[in-house]
Amino acid sequence: MTNSFRAHKRSQSVPEIPVRVPVKVKLRVTQPGLVSTSFILLFRKKGCKSVGMKPHSRKVYYISGATGLLAEDLGRALLSQFPGQHFETESFAFILTEEEAETAREKILAACREEKEKPLVFSSLLRPELARHFVSRDFILIPLYDQFLSILEDLFHEKAVRRHGLACTQDDNKIAHRVDAIHYSISHDDGAGPNDYNAAELIIIGVSRAGKTPVSIFLATKMELKTANYPLVQQDLEQNRLSDDIVHNLRKVVGLTISPKILHRFREKRFANSRYASYETCKKEEEQARKIFEKYSIPVVKSSGSSIEETAMQVYLKFKARN
Repeated sequence: MTNSFRAHKRSQSVPEIPVRVPVKVKLRVTQPGLVSTSFILLFRKKGCKSVGMKPHSRKVYYISGATGLLAEDLGRALLSQFPGQHFETESFAFILTEEEAETAREKILAACREEKEKPLVFSSLLRPELARHFVSRDFILIPLYDQFLSILEDLFHEKAVRRHGLACTQDDNKIAHRVDAIHYSISHDDGAGPNDYNAAELIIIGVSRAGKTPVSIFLATKMELKTANYPLVQQDLEQNRLSDDIVHNLRKVVGLTISPKILHRFREKRFANSRYASYETCKKEEEQARKIFEKYSIPVVKSSGSSIEETAMQVYLKFKARN
């Protein structure tokens, strides 16, 4: 077996959610939708006031001949539509030989013997000789490419080449541009190098701990944008003004806001019980930041409750609308 074969496990956990039921019994379970009415009534008859339940986790496997990111992303997106379920996931990436495919299959089958429910297998394998190893009555196979490729083959009257990695193929110039964008974003993180903002393609500003850095790195990595980020410090907030380095590049600027409650929680993790982390400070700084955004007509994106990817895309769209 080659060294390219990889597997890793993760558990998709869900926060504990209190469930209220009509029989005035307050249950606390770790997943909604797992307690049936008959089960609740059974406990009512026995005079039970509360019960804790551990949710059953269905096994989910992601199979790929490359990184496995597509299989995982699409699989997670589909499974997220069923919040009443709980999943334990494992990925098998870079399956390049039939030996590796058979090894992954045997591991899945071994797990099947310990499970009451059939596992789900999301597969992005393209080569038929590898994909055939994952046809089984013991688990539920969800091929991610087959149906779409069949439609396109009929449309184009041409067979798909079925090779991994073609969508990620880049020429040397494109790779170099991405590397430059990443280097720029790292070296211009957290207000570093403002005198070089003329070279930036995008500048994100906001109060400290609003989520600027991860969004900047994502935009550099995925969008190949040289992205600087600048934290609004006390002097900026108190004077209600931006530095000349930013003002001269206003068309590149997008503001990032965040809920004071969430900002307070983030800051408490780093500087617990400090004035900097207090809710009052967080609320005041967010209000001051909004006044700056209004003064300079800076488009704003709220990061609260959104993933890094969602926030980054909103920032990108605001940026494109101005440029």
